[in-house]
Amino acid sequence: MVKAAVIGAGLGGLSAAIMLRSAGFEVTVIEKNFHAGGKLMPVSLGDYHFDFGPNTITMPHVFSSVFEKAGVVMEDVLEFIKLPHHTKNFSPDGTELVFSHDSDYMKKQLKEQDPFGAENYDKFLKEIERLYRLSEAHFFPKMFKGPLDYLSPRLGAAFSQVRPLETMDHFFRRYFKSPNVLQALNRYATYIGSSPYVSPATFAMIAYLELVQGVYYVKGGNVKIAEALQRAASDMGVSFLMGSEVVSIQVKEKRAESLTLDSGEVIKADEFIMNADLLKAFPELVQEDDRPHFSDQKRDRYEPSISAFVILAGMNNISKKLHHHNVFFSSNYQREFHDLFKNGVYSTQPTIYISSSSYTDRQQSVNGDNLFILVNAPPLKKDGRLQVNPEEYKELIYDRLEAAGLPIREHLSVEKVITPQEIAAKFGAYRGALYGISANRKLDAFLRPGNFSRDIKNLSFAGGSTHPGGGSPMVTISGMNVAKALIKRHQ
Repeated sequence: MVKAAVIGAGLGGLSAAIMLRSAGFEVTVIEKNFHAGGKLMPVSLGDYHFDFGPNTITMPHVFSSVFEKAGVVMEDVLEFIKLPHHTKNFSPDGTELVFSHDSDYMKKQLKEQDPFGAENYDKFLKEIERLYRLSEAHFFPKMFKGPLDYLSPRLGAAFSQVRPLETMDHFFRRYFKSPNVLQALNRYATYIGSSPYVSPATFAMIAYLELVQGVYYVKGGNVKIAEALQRAASDMGVSFLMGSEVVSIQVKEKRAESLTLDSGEVIKADEFIMNADLLKAFPELVQEDDRPHFSDQKRDRYEPSISAFVILAGMNNISKKLHHHNVFFSSNYQREFHDLFKNGVYSTQPTIYISSSSYTDRQQSVNGDNLFILVNAPPLKKDGRLQVNPEEYKELIYDRLEAAGLPIREHLSVEKVITPQEIAAKFGAYRGALYGISANRKLDAFLRPGNFSRDIKNLSFAGGSTHPGGGSPMVTISGMNVAKALIKRHQ
């Protein structure tokens, strides 16, 4: 029986483990934390329950296909709730635009706020669907094992059709004129940890997922996805070593032979899958001499994605102002991204995202709103230094929300601040980056590190820092892609 060791129980590691086990592999998953799901982590503060990780869930069919491999009907173990009107966007001038998968509802709002956008909305939806379908057919399932894979004529033809040289901001301006509408759409760049003024228009396909396919929430919290996948994997016979950290991988003659845990235990395997932040884990676990194509110097050339400054706030009231997802925009969005990426500093006028899952699922917070408050943050300095005083920046965020008509302090029952330093330590995230590598550079956007080590024949990679990129569905797909390749290798 082929033995596989999976480093990390994130969604990529879980999907790979299930796929491999369904093909008869003996699979062991090693996870340094005591929860599965990586950043999809549950946090409880008294009676207030939060999802730390992705609060916005799309593409449920991706998760369903993994459960199917485990012999589980997803709908039997998880309740996906489709949010009809999912994101309330608050502009600096007080204008409110609510995103929805209902195109008539969207056009009704646009007629008042952006008549040009209302006229072009159907064309816009058609184009972002085209971008999505091309990506779904040619990029999501593609495996990149070496440089020659990028030279495929078929891939090149598809690449030329997805607007790789146009920025997201420029693309959206083809269809909309209102600064408020453009600002709301440009936020989709943050889903890949990047700037809309630099990242390729290709990623406008994210808008298709939310504005056509729809946004979902899992009853009981989105963390239930990871918990259910871990149960399904365990029931299949996958072994989990939770609370165990891999400290090194032993390589001999260009093959990984074993890995060593912090306990001193040594685990041997035929295949090794690294479902961890590639920029941090690969250099830490493998000696530089064994990875000449991924030297420390090469790692340092990559631009990390944005990080996050997070406040978990349990409130003693239920706000009538908020939806499930909410965004309070800054007055100068372009300056905000310039501060984050060019200057590497925190914005003094940040855009603030708030998720209140209790809006949809009151059991998550019976005494009032459970506010997950997130502000985009620059990655940590290379020395690991945080660029702000956490208490001072928290108060600045509260001041901004109060000015926008959302008083936090007077209704606050409990709170917890999570900084990029904690994200780096808890999740092994390089410089605290949420999405691994940013998509601000054209080559990094499309030519992300491949799924297989060029130097170590039986080491592969899954997760947000490799292909096809960040986001819950994408990292799940990356694990499935790697598993399919390994199954084929051992047939």
